[in-house]
Amino acid sequence: MIEVLLVEDDAPTRWRLQDALGTSGEFVVTAAATLAEARLSLGRDRPQVLLTDLQLPDGHGLELIRETRQRYPDTEIMVISILGDEDSVIAAIRQGATGYLLKDAFPDDIAATVRDLVAGHSPISASIARFIVRRTQDQSVPAVQPALNTARLTPREIDILWGIAKGFSYADIAGHLGLSRQTVPGHIKNIYRKLEVNTRGEAVFEALQQGLIRL
Repeated sequence: MIEVLLVEDDAPTRWRLQDALGTSGEFVVTAAATLAEARLSLGRDRPQVLLTDLQLPDGHGLELIRETRQRYPDTEIMVISILGDEDSVIAAIRQGATGYLLKDAFPDDIAATVRDLVAGHSPISASIARFIVRRTQDQSVPAVQPALNTARLTPREIDILWGIAKGFSYADIAGHLGLSRQTVPGHIKNIYRKLEVNTRGEAVFEALQQGLIRL
């Protein structure tokens, strides 16, 4: 069982995240609504994963990230927030966060992302990945680069990858492309395998790096 400390002051959001992790049966979730509650829980339980919001009623999540990284270096830290601005992303990473997920993530993706975090990956939301890539592209000299497609994705897989990058659900992607809802996960598994990635964010990041899709 993976022990998770969830720090979120908004009750409906906290319940949704708890449900997303609880249905798999592999997570033990302890919830906290404030910075003070989180500190007490960290000292008592030493969870494997800290999943924290940034805006808390009695302080900022960055304080908790910094303290956790210093006191409990083995704890994996993921930020979950509605914030997607540059300062929040860069600051959270600098303080020790190894994953960054926006609150609009699908419930299935939340559990999968925490699982990836524990496995040693650095999962990041697709929208955050787009920001980082755009920031990198803005600083690079070449204005246009040809599509490389070193992964040899099929046109259908590229279409599905574009849907993932836009944040569409599997049902939305299937409806847009005229596919069966059940076939989309199979295509996505092929995309992950060809790109050698494990999460949506990594897939979008790699696809943008190769010029497979443009947003």
